Amino acid sequence: MDGPIPLIPPSLSMFIVSKNRFSESLSSLCKSQSPSLSHLDISDNQLSGEIPSCWTQFQGLLFLNLAKYNFSGKIPNSLSHLPNVMLLRLHENNLSGEMPSLEGCKELRVVDLGRNRLSGRIPSTLAGQNLPKLLVLRSRHNEFSGSLPLSLCSLPALHVLDFSHNNISGVIPKCLNNMTAMSYEVTDNIILGFVQVVWKGIEIEFGQNLKLLRSVDISSNSLSGVIPENITNLLKLVSLNLSRNNLIGGIPNFDKLSLLESLDLSRNRLSGSIPTSFSSLNFLSYLDLSYNNLSGRVPLSTQMQSFNASSFTGNLQLCGPPLTKYCPGDDIDQDRGQVTDSGGSNENEEDDNGFITFGFGVSVGIGFFVGFWGLCGSLLLNSSWRHAYFRFFDDKKELICKRARALLKPILQREH
Repeated sequence: MDGPIPLIPPSLSMFIVSKNRFSESLSSLCKSQSPSLSHLDISDNQLSGEIPSCWTQFQGLLFLNLAKYNFSGKIPNSLSHLPNVMLLRLHENNLSGEMPSLEGCKELRVVDLGRNRLSGRIPSTLAGQNLPKLLVLRSRHNEFSGSLPLSLCSLPALHVLDFSHNNISGVIPKCLNNMTAMSYEVTDNIILGFVQVVWKGIEIEFGQNLKLLRSVDISSNSLSGVIPENITNLLKLVSLNLSRNNLIGGIPNFDKLSLLESLDLSRNRLSGSIPTSFSSLNFLSYLDLSYNNLSGRVPLSTQMQSFNASSFTGNLQLCGPPLTKYCPGDDIDQDRGQVTDSGGSNENEEDDNGFITFGFGVSVGIGFFVGFWGLCGSLLLNSSWRHAYFRFFDDKKELICKRARALLKPILQREH
């Protein structure tokens, strides 16, 4: 279908015309009087211009999808006063200006404003008292500035927080551990449609399985300071991406995050050693600590050595497998390609093995000498023993021949 958006009949409850070729502006929508309309999806068309400001006449809206257009201008304030809306998708447009307050949308579950040109500070109205049911807050690839508001910590149902690829500065709030759904199992969660999430470095869509996902992505910003220890209290966290910031200090112990599958702390200024507790993260399948100032040995475990060397590259003082740089004091076994600590138990074990091997060789030599000369020497030196020895073998030979003839005689007689 093409042309302008048609008028929506008053009795219609669902108007879904996504992935068509509708063009011109959306202003004709304001001429519709549709109090029963609950689903409006006109995404992925060829409309342009600004989003109209007539949304107060659609108070029954539950789902609103205006994504993947070429909409420009500001997001109208009237979108912040839809009391029943549960899903709001405005991603992949050319929208600018500040983010709406959304304080009148208490039923919101999913907000996706990604890939626009929104700017200014993140509104402090994004708080638990205004958005108590919000599961997904996704505003990646915008131009937000300022710090992360503390109000984000009070969102009790949040599963996915994504403000990556912005201009956000300041420190990571210590109160992030107050996000209840990130720390405890929540049963009252309704996932609406598909949500795009960066998962292990790749942007993919999650549907109903999003219920199992807890993700924080604030990568590619200008965050500074240390990684707060409190973030390790997000016990249900599955994915954490803090890469491409200016974070300093050491890496916290993530041993309590037993469900963590993806961790990206690359391209910061983190220092110190890699905590040995990483070895206990059994579900961790994606790890990137590259391009920091980490030092010391990569913890030895099947888990850590299973990662590619690229996960640790760019840390000049880091050593040990899977990196090719050996740590000071390591002995290299050229035959087996193994690294051992010259000051540790491996050296003692090799010494013990060498001593045992030497002793075994000496014992074999002595035994051979005594056995050989004990028999052969006696025969050479004592003629009576020598005659008796060979007579014994002659008698045995004669006995064997007699028994063989006795066994063969009946067979030969039958043949004749």
